Parts: sequence; structure tokens; C-alpha cells
Amino acid sequence: MSETIRGRRIAGLYFSGTELRDLLIAWVALGVAFMLFFVGGTAGFDRLLAAGLVVPLVVSLVTAGIAFLLHEVAHKVVAVHYDQIAEFRADNGMLFLAVMTALLGFIFAAPGAVHHRGRLTDREHGHIALAGPVVNLLLTVVFVPVFVIGLLIGSPIVVLIGERGIAINLFLAAFNLIPYGPLDGKTVIGWSKTVWALTFVPSAVIAFTLVFLFGFGFGGPF
Repeated sequence: MSETIRGRRIAGLYFSGTELRDLLIAWVALGVAFMLFFVGGTAGFDRLLAAGLVVPLVVSLVTAGIAFLLHEVAHKVVAVHYDQIAEFRADNGMLFLAVMTALLGFIFAAPGAVHHRGRLTDREHGHIALAGPVVNLLLTVVFVPVFVIGLLIGSPIVVLIGERGIAINLFLAAFNLIPYGPLDGKTVIGWSKTVWALTFVPSAVIAFTLVFLFGFGFGGPF
């Protein structure tokens, strides 16, 4: 079947048309899912409508959407560095589940994965797995000045983008480093328990403190 989107090289990295399509689908679906989640599902429809839908969706796309997609692209970048054939594939069933659970006021998001093939050492597997959470931690740092600027200029929307960007990326880093099942943490700890501990423990402690104890990221009008 011919690709409806032409493949292209972006920043020196080749993305096939199918891969670009899947990244776009995942980005939009996650934006919608997190928009619904942050208002509490169907119970928050009035708040969404009052905000005009566009702004809440944009906030979710530039926070949750980018956090998930750059996490996956990071896996691809490192896999390609190790001479792997690597492409992202969206899981449409899981994306649908993300939207449906968000309607109920909670969210389970697993947008897909980067599939790669080729021979690798445990160290190389570990580097590929670690790349996603590391990018989320770096994005956390990026969103801190956004949050501060929002406070300084008195912009509730900029504050909200910064706050949610910090919260979502911290949570994603910590969650994906859990050493269980298909999560990145299982591969990382299989390579190096020290590296795993140095990344997981601080991420988990900060995420738990900010997000679960203080509700950081859940403020704002929607």
C-alpha cells in the first residue's frame, strides 16, 4: 500500500511516511486524551466548552503530546546511532483506550513504540531504553523557565503550560523507569542497576512530591 505521506529527513534522521503519519495520529490522540483527563472527563465538559476547546487542546499538545512523542523519538535516535533499523508505530487500540479512559476521569496512555531490529549488547539496549526518560527529564528543565516566565508576566496560560510540562515529564520519566514488563526501566536495570537508581529514584521522589502530594500540574481553569 502506498504511503499517503512522503517520507522525509528531519535533522539528519529519516522518517518514513507511515512513521510520520503514526506520530501525528499519536500526538493528536494524546492531546485530546490529556485535555479530557485534566478536566476530569465528561464532568468537565462545561469547563472545556467555556474555554473554547482550542486553547485546552493546544496546552495538551505542547505538554503531554510533545512529552510522549519526543520520548519515542529519543529511542529512535539512539537506536539509529547503534545502526538499528528503527521506526515508531502507533498503537491505535491503546490510543483509543487513552481517550476512552480520559472520558471517565483517569488515563491509561501507551501510544505505541519504536520498533528496531539488529544485534545489540545489553549496554546498547540500556542506552536506547534510557534515552526516552532522559529526554523527559531534560524537557522538565525546559518547562521550568516557561513556568517562571508565566508567573512573572502574569499569564495563567503560560503558567499552566509550564506547570503541566514539568508535571507530565517528571511523571513519564519516573513511570517508564519502573523495572516491570515492557517499561524502559526493566531494560535499564538489566544493563546497570547504578544508572537505573540514579535516574529512577530522583525522578520518582520529585514526581511523587510535586504531582501526588501537592497536585502540581492540576491547577488552572481547565
